Amino acid sequence: MKQKHGEVGSDVSKNREKCCRVESVISIDDRGQMVLPKEIRESADIQPGNKFAVISWKKNDEVLCISLMRVEQLADSLRSVFIPIIKDLEDKPGEKGGKDEGQ
Repeated sequence: MKQKHGEVGSDVSKNREKCCRVESVISIDDRGQMVLPKEIRESADIQPGNKFAVISWKKNDEVLCISLMRVEQLADSLRSVFIPIIKDLEDKPGEKGGKDEGQ
């Protein structure tokens, strides 16, 4: 029997489990600060002084999700995306920004 979209055991549900899940519910204080629970800090190996990029996900100008990404991982992700693009632009002769520009 074919499973319906979103049923336990379906591919959609399995992918959601791998991607993200609600770990905790936290509050924001009057100064805008929050505390990550100890269990989350330990499981993610978050230490005092670690730096994170705050990434917001918007739809129709409404912030739906706020994520944290280690700055080191963000830098690596950007390098893996932009370096091939830059190399590709440099290698294309005759195009603006290419090696043969101005010859």
